[in-house]
Amino acid sequence: MPDGLGAWQLIVSGDATLFAIVRLSLAVSLSAVAIAALVGLPLGAVLALTRFPGRTALIVLLNGFMGLPPVVVGLAVYLLLSRSGPLGVYGILFTPLAMIVAQALLVLPIIAALARQTIEDLWREYRDELTAMDVGPAGRVATLLWDSRFSLLTALLAGFGRAAAEVGTVMIVGGNIDGFTRTMTTAIALETSKGNLPLAMGLGFILIGLILAINAAAWGVRVWSEQRAGG
Repeated sequence: MPDGLGAWQLIVSGDATLFAIVRLSLAVSLSAVAIAALVGLPLGAVLALTRFPGRTALIVLLNGFMGLPPVVVGLAVYLLLSRSGPLGVYGILFTPLAMIVAQALLVLPIIAALARQTIEDLWREYRDELTAMDVGPAGRVATLLWDSRFSLLTALLAGFGRAAAEVGTVMIVGGNIDGFTRTMTTAIALETSKGNLPLAMGLGFILIGLILAINAAAWGVRVWSEQRAGG
């Protein structure tokens, strides 16, 4: 299979174009997950620990946004950042920053929803103890976030997997500019259409390897945390 052999040669030889695309993809996805985590983890904890009018509707909305079509997110961010949009004055459309914003919005509901479920389950276990210790709302959020950190890491890995595999959102807001906003997924789509199969397959192999590594890491963290809790 000549194309497959060529793909492996690009990887083994450390092809500059291929690894520049990989570095940008990782930088964008990791940054997006970090931003989404800063908002999503506290949001999920607050939803798990507080009761207020409209809470159920908000949870349903959050869960529904987990399956939000990526191109819709991309379109919304494009409209916000375009020259005629409310944030167009900053001129960040078709830049890596725009891609980070779009991916952060895409994975935020995933992280927040999984965090809410995790914290809510843990709250049932520790409710009496924390109430007896007269721990305030902020203390409860901090305590339960810390105690469930290994389970929440799985949520972050799930968010990263979604971000790393995304193509529609980053294509819309990033423009797939060579050497500037071209990620693994958008490059695969473009190079395949151009007939440059070795580069497309090389990126595909790396992307598959990353997704498998993420899932293995999530499984390993879950097993390790369960063994640690049981021990």
